[in-house]
Amino acid sequence: MINTDVIILGAGASGLMCAIEAGKRGRRVIIIDHANKAGKKILMSGGGKCNFTNKHLEPRHYLSNNPHFCKSALQRFTQWDFLALVEHYQIAYHERAHGQLFCTDSAKDILAMLVSECEKAKVLMRLNSSIQTIDVIADRFVLTEGEQRYACESLVVATGGLSIPKMGATPYGYQLAEQFGIPIVPTRAGLVPFTLQPDDKARWSLLSGIAVEAIVSVGKRAFRENLLFTHRGLSGPVILQISSYWTPGQTLTINFCPDTNLTELLKSNRQQKNKQWVKTVLETCLPKRLLALLLPERVLISAIADCSDKSIQQIATLLQQCQLKPNGTEGYRTAEVTLGGVDCNALSSKTMAAHCLPNLYFIGEVVDVTGWLGGYNFQWAWSSGWCAGQYA
Repeated sequence: MINTDVIILGAGASGLMCAIEAGKRGRRVIIIDHANKAGKKILMSGGGKCNFTNKHLEPRHYLSNNPHFCKSALQRFTQWDFLALVEHYQIAYHERAHGQLFCTDSAKDILAMLVSECEKAKVLMRLNSSIQTIDVIADRFVLTEGEQRYACESLVVATGGLSIPKMGATPYGYQLAEQFGIPIVPTRAGLVPFTLQPDDKARWSLLSGIAVEAIVSVGKRAFRENLLFTHRGLSGPVILQISSYWTPGQTLTINFCPDTNLTELLKSNRQQKNKQWVKTVLETCLPKRLLALLLPERVLISAIADCSDKSIQQIATLLQQCQLKPNGTEGYRTAEVTLGGVDCNALSSKTMAAHCLPNLYFIGEVVDVTGWLGGYNFQWAWSSGWCAGQYA
């Protein structure tokens, strides 16, 4: 039996941060992970550059059945706190659109920083280790891994969600919560590309590789960023963002020309008795292949001067209020995050501990807190891990 103060299940972003903070308090900490390397998701994120936080972060950038739950953690360990650690390690970084902060060189720099902090805090790491059973015996958690047994006072679950199973994602954290009677908000893939109905797929796949800036909305939620056509369906930042708000059966509304009043543009050209074809004017706004897919050939080669108000309005509607119903999403295979998870109402927003078992903590993606694309999910990992580390 190995006795320690804290065991953290998961060597990802939130688990490493929690271990650092608990270790700083003099707690004996062991991280256990079934993977062969710590921080795999950190390394592959942001195209290997790790979008580690966002300058413009607010609680409204998160989805949860309890939208207030994330506020405490995000206020107590902010993006500026994590950025101070990055700057202390002299890691080069840069800002992209919407306040997103990325490593200039490599995501390896962020992982090396976290591992270094763990070493300073005398954190022990056990990789390639899979826990078979967990029991509570005399107010201590007893974990079994083959012939090896561990006992600890505090157990922190930082096992992540179901996204990207090839990186080792499993439902273990949810199963553990259920073992101790903690409710789970149903999970689904978030920040994920859409697949299309067979007929739409055959049609839209002809645009594979084309990217355009667009406004995509569903219900009252809308995002504006790049939309990418793929051979499977729709992707790109704007699609990933809206996917977290979409439910099966809903129709997307797409504005392919967000900076132009097409009705006014076409009417203005008509007033000038412009003899150009409709497509000649529209090609100043949109790719030829997209226009050819969205508008009939007879419309594209009609003269602007001959267009009625009704036909101009129809053209504008087709291009700026395009209706498309996805068949579904690509699922956890390509999802960046998992929506849902351990019910926030069962946890303390101050400590991240379960109300029913105060020495059992849940942090990071396993919890029902999911951020937008753009560094928000990493900040939730840092913030929730930091909070649990103050108490575990």
